[in-house]
Amino acid sequence: MTLKVTGLVRHHAGNAEPTLKGLSFDLPTGTLTALLGRSGAGKSTVLRCVMGLEPFEAGTVEIDGVVVQGTNDVSPAQRARQLNEARARLGLVFQAFELFPHLSALDNCTLAPMKVKGLGRSAAEARARSLLAQLGLEHHVGAFPERLSGGQKQRVAIARALAMEPRVLLYDEPTSALDPSLKGEVLQALKRVDATGVTQVVVTHDLALARGMEHVCVLDHGVVIESGAPVQVLEAPQHDTTRALLRDWG
Repeated sequence: MTLKVTGLVRHHAGNAEPTLKGLSFDLPTGTLTALLGRSGAGKSTVLRCVMGLEPFEAGTVEIDGVVVQGTNDVSPAQRARQLNEARARLGLVFQAFELFPHLSALDNCTLAPMKVKGLGRSAAEARARSLLAQLGLEHHVGAFPERLSGGQKQRVAIARALAMEPRVLLYDEPTSALDPSLKGEVLQALKRVDATGVTQVVVTHDLALARGMEHVCVLDHGVVIESGAPVQVLEAPQHDTTRALLRDWG
């Protein structure tokens, strides 16, 4: 398994109950998965915990063989080492793209590999050009973000994340900032990445996007209540909460 989450517990200060209550799921290499659920179900918290942007108290996150333990189970120094090793295998595509406005698409994709991984400019540019071409942006490598459409910015953000060669790529609501007419463009980009074997996890409220994926996990009150192929979960749900969610979102 490329990504395995086991018994995750996350308790935010001031809340009577944990946000995550022993949440678990595991995803094979190369799976394209949607995380669905109402606001407050725990979707974004899972994403932040996997990425190491916020701590979790108990449970484990395993990324391509690297295990990160909860703060109750390991020393701060050990956990810091685990997080550093895990983050080298992770990528994150932000909801609002977060591209550097003063850099071209190409330079947005070469900056981190050069600064963080020490890659030479020619090698970084070759990788970036290849990724941008894979995502249909070969004619926009010199364009600055202000000259790109929302869908094109999203694809540059994906290419930038892929330039760091992650094993797992996380997305936080990738279609929420886009015009509805551009949402299909994002799904096509995700499928192009899917062909590379990178495991992708997408937090979304977009049922049309989820239906185009290979796997769906439905969260409710901090646990996974239902998971499987979209045709199974979204067309023939077994859980009352999933049925209500589909009725309300549909």
